[in-house]
Amino acid sequence: MWAELWVVPRRAGLRLLRRRHGGSGSGTSTGTGTMRLQAPQFQALFTPGLRSVAELFEKKNYELRIAGGAVRDLLSGVTPQDIDFATTATPAEMKEMFTAAGVRLINNKGEKHGTITARLHEENFEITTLRIDVVTDGRHAEVEFTTDWHKDAERRDLTVNSMFLGLDGTLYDFFNGYEDLKNKKIRFVGKAAERIQEDYLRILRYFRFYGRIAEKPGDHEPITLEAIKENAKGLAGISGERIWVELKKILLGNHVNHLVQLMYELDIAQYIGLPLGGNLEEFARVSKNIQNLSPKPMTVLTSLFKGKDDVTNLDLRLKISKEEKNLGLFLVKHRQELTKGSGPEPLRPYQDFLMDSREANTNSKLFELLKYQGEEQLLKEMQEWAVPSFPVSGHDLRKMGVSSGKEIGTALQQLRDEWKKSGYHMDKEELLSCLKKL
Repeated sequence: MWAELWVVPRRAGLRLLRRRHGGSGSGTSTGTGTMRLQAPQFQALFTPGLRSVAELFEKKNYELRIAGGAVRDLLSGVTPQDIDFATTATPAEMKEMFTAAGVRLINNKGEKHGTITARLHEENFEITTLRIDVVTDGRHAEVEFTTDWHKDAERRDLTVNSMFLGLDGTLYDFFNGYEDLKNKKIRFVGKAAERIQEDYLRILRYFRFYGRIAEKPGDHEPITLEAIKENAKGLAGISGERIWVELKKILLGNHVNHLVQLMYELDIAQYIGLPLGGNLEEFARVSKNIQNLSPKPMTVLTSLFKGKDDVTNLDLRLKISKEEKNLGLFLVKHRQELTKGSGPEPLRPYQDFLMDSREANTNSKLFELLKYQGEEQLLKEMQEWAVPSFPVSGHDLRKMGVSSGKEIGTALQQLRDEWKKSGYHMDKEELLSCLKKL
């Protein structure tokens, strides 16, 4: 659902016209502020904290606008989770202004890149000075501050992320980002190769936003794919942690099968820890299985792996968490042998495995295995199954005259086996009477 926009005619004296839901017509501003947002999601941003921030900037005649992803979300009718602000004020000017007003400043790590974080009314506001990239090495950039909004937009990655929104609702769009958003097109700002060479991680960001915004697979501009293939090797120099953040989002987005296949076609896979001989057939099957099941990224990715070495190599490249690595190893080991029962109790093999396991988080791993296998109904039943407690203890056996520790251990195991055969339904009395027979 497109946000409601007020289109302000260029000629003075004409009344405001209303455009709803991104209908036909040009509509996109070209940086001259010809479009005004009046969506409820936008109005809801004006908390006491933001109003206070806006007043401070207005008093000092510094321009302040919402930037990047939050603008994209608002134009799509989505309430943004994080809001970044851009300004013409330098970090020094912001610090002076906030300090004079008694505003607390936090987290000064971003200051050298132009970002000041102020805390007002229990809210944090991250505000960054407009910048120009002076020197880039494919991973980091040396920046220079500017007051030119167009120059700052020019250094951003994708057109849909290069827009600004004034606090009066005016849209500033220098690269037709809104038009691309309406048409569900993902394009780099300016020349794709130049944007990629500034930061090679933008290759994966392109895939991530394609999976988030594009309507169908395969709707890429050939020149973009060419630029990606020519620069794929640059990803070898990007840290594993940064790659994993983007890759996880791609794995949980739309068109994931198409995008991963494309990673192999464009020679990207080898530089981001994916196996050279990835099982693309299995990936296609599993990525279909897990639709609407909210899998973990590792569950989707494991379908590419042929064995535990692939999990180990991924970990070496991307520094995945211990939990993620263990899940990958679990799925590789059990995805073929641990399957639903053929009789009237299809869930039983998973229940027995859980009851026999001594490992932590086995139930959550089993949930992911069921997603991997596409067993939606069994997953629901397994999630609803209350894991029963074994009703007999060593104390109960001692009361019956079993005194030796070894005998108690043997008897308990025999009773557990009987309990398991009963489908975990036998109670203490039944089990103890069973012990007499044993």
